[in-house]
Amino acid sequence: METRPYFVFGDLVSNVLAGIVTALLLSLMFGPGWNMSVAMIIGMVLGMLITLPIAFLFGALFGAMEIMLPVMTTGMVAGMVVSMSGAMADVGMMAAIEYGALSGLGVMVVTYLLNAIVKPRAKKWTT
Repeated sequence: METRPYFVFGDLVSNVLAGIVTALLLSLMFGPGWNMSVAMIIGMVLGMLITLPIAFLFGALFGAMEIMLPVMTTGMVAGMVVSMSGAMADVGMMAAIEYGALSGLGVMVVTYLLNAIVKPRAKKWTT
């Protein structure tokens, strides 16, 4: 993962935007009539499909592999969270924006932390 501010900002914007868009669209689809397990699986798949155009758009600016992994993971997480929340009770627009933004931020932080753990270990195995 890049540590230069341009790329970190790009990761942040792309992940938060992907989370918000996914959460807003899926909050309109899922309601209390859905089974939670079914909603979770469908929400994860739709979340990845919704974030694919965002990943391509931002991948051209900030690097395809650096954007694709966290953005698609954000789509899965936001899709899962919002669809399961929608299966329990109606999710409002502001709650969906909050869930999506927090999902994007959380995935970005976890991705950077895991990269910091894995990168030093990979040097031992590849040299």
